[in-house]
Order: sequence, then C-alpha cells, then structure tokens
Amino acid sequence: MQLEIINFDGKAVGKVELQDSIFGLEPRADILHRVVTWQRAKSRAGTHAVKTVSDVAGSGKKAFKQKKTGNAREGERYNVHMRGGGVVHGPVVRDHAIDLPKKIRALGLKMALSSKVKDGSLVVIDSEKLKAAKTGAFAKQLKKLNIASALFVGAETLDDNFKKSVANIANVDALPTIGLNVLDILKHDKLVLTADAVKAVEARLA
Repeated sequence: MQLEIINFDGKAVGKVELQDSIFGLEPRADILHRVVTWQRAKSRAGTHAVKTVSDVAGSGKKAFKQKKTGNAREGERYNVHMRGGGVVHGPVVRDHAIDLPKKIRALGLKMALSSKVKDGSLVVIDSEKLKAAKTGAFAKQLKKLNIASALFVGAETLDDNFKKSVANIANVDALPTIGLNVLDILKHDKLVLTADAVKAVEARLA
C-alpha cells in the first residue's frame, strides 16, 4: 500500500510504499493484550517489601507473665497480631516479568502498526529535523496538522532540536526506531513516522 509523505507544513512531498506483511495485517485484540501485559509486567520494579516477624527489630522476651495480669496471653512483643509487629503474607521483593515468545512480540508490534493504518492514524513525514528548538513554534505546527496526541518515531537517532521541542508538549512523545513498542503506539491517537523510520521499522520486522 502507498501513503503520502508530508512535511511539517502539511504539504505532500512524495509517497512511500508500505509492506503489507507489516502494515497491512488484521489487528487481533488478544495478541495486543498479551504484548501490553508482558510490557507492563516487565516494567514493574518489584521492590515493594514488608517486615515479617523475623525482620522486626526488638526483644523476643515475653512481654508479661502468662496469668493474673488481666491481659490477653502474649508470647512475643512483635508478633503479627500486635501493633508494630511483623506482617503476614505481605509483598516481597520479586520479579514480575512473564515470558512471551519473540514471534508474538514481533507480531504484536506489526498489529499495532497495522491498527494505526486501518484507523487512518498513521502519518509519514519527510524528516523530524528542525532549524531551532522552539516548543511554542512546534506546538503551532502540530495544531495546523491537527495533532493533539502523537508518538513520533525517527530512525536510529532523533534530531536534538526536535527532542527539545517535543519534551514539554503534553501527550506528544518521541522515540528512535529501537524504542518503538506496542504500549506507546496504542497510548497515542496518532503514530508519526519519518521516511527513514519506515525503512528502519521494515528492516527490523522483516
């Protein structure tokens, strides 16, 4: 399939041929769900933890004698049912990552790209390079292009002026091709690829 290449002024400057095996698939919600679940699980730190009985600092001496005090029987001062005591079955440091085959991950990325093409939300620009790093000026250009939420994807590296201009605009993010992922694609209304990024994505997923 063919798609027009535009510049930041919205003018058509050429056309690009998109591979149907990458941009023309029928999206499947179950595949996309598996990949997003894998991504979100992998990004969890898993550093949450609580102190169990063995971790709480304090004496293990019996608080008071067993009988004739009028208190409920108590063995350890820092037992789980006492204030300031240990926690039972609390969270521990762990890895939340789950396994997902590389083929499914690649298929999910292809389907995310295809979903943007199907919705008419894929935009191809000639280049992301800007003459100067001016957030206000770039925000006006995006408004002309009717872009309020978008993920911009460049080739191997992004132009410094472009990165600085995008940094403070809400709902607009930028990534090099190596960072392209399903979650970020689905989080934004539009996906904007440079002409070089299209070639890099096709080389990555071919």
